[in-house]
Amino acid sequence: MRILISNDDGYKADGIIQLAKSLSEIAQVIVVAPSENKSAASSSLTIGKPLKPIQIENNVYAINATPSDCVHLALCGFIKEPIDLVVTGINFGANLGDDVIYSGTVAGAIEGRFLGLPSIALSLASWECNHFDTAGNIAKVLVEQIYKAPLSNNTIINVNVPDIPMSEIMGIKSTRLGSRHKSAPSIQDPKDSSLYWIGENGQEDDNGKGTDFNAISNNFVSVTPLQIDLTKYSEVNQLSNWLENINY
Repeated sequence: MRILISNDDGYKADGIIQLAKSLSEIAQVIVVAPSENKSAASSSLTIGKPLKPIQIENNVYAINATPSDCVHLALCGFIKEPIDLVVTGINFGANLGDDVIYSGTVAGAIEGRFLGLPSIALSLASWECNHFDTAGNIAKVLVEQIYKAPLSNNTIINVNVPDIPMSEIMGIKSTRLGSRHKSAPSIQDPKDSSLYWIGENGQEDDNGKGTDFNAISNNFVSVTPLQIDLTKYSEVNQLSNWLENINY
């Protein structure tokens, strides 16, 4: 099995180094990752300029580009060998609830699925990130399972791992996305009033039983199936009725 690994924290990040180390025990891994931090890049692609992959070492490449760029280039001709699976991460910090909309790590996995491959996004749910090894072990378990029993087509799995020793993990749960309150206000730069900083993520809102937030808070690994189709099917008929009342 040949696995493409990427992330949004950059190829030098501790998380991707651990992920490559862990998965190389069960497969051949190829790392194609941003040359610097591209967190919160979402699914942006660079289309206004060419991109140049730089080989760092054997099977490790860095590109001054977004995570989606890296996965796209790797799967669309830059890497000549066939790839079986895309795994992104291990992200520095959680990707829970609404975070998946902004996450470059999740976007890299989505790009892999866009291009026809099963894909996993993996995050360590902490800002301390003391136990990347735990997330690396979980990655191996999930990759071995997906190899034995592939997921249904168009499914991406978003994985969040508690930042605790492997011995303290309570289990692995299938979850749904929770949600957050709205973000904190933007912050005016104290040295230059013309500059603003994006505020911190909102606190947990929907964190009840069955959510990814709830699993992490109880020391379970959260595994959430994601889909690319964002259509809200329950509202299609209601929207149609609403549109009929428009005069033009």
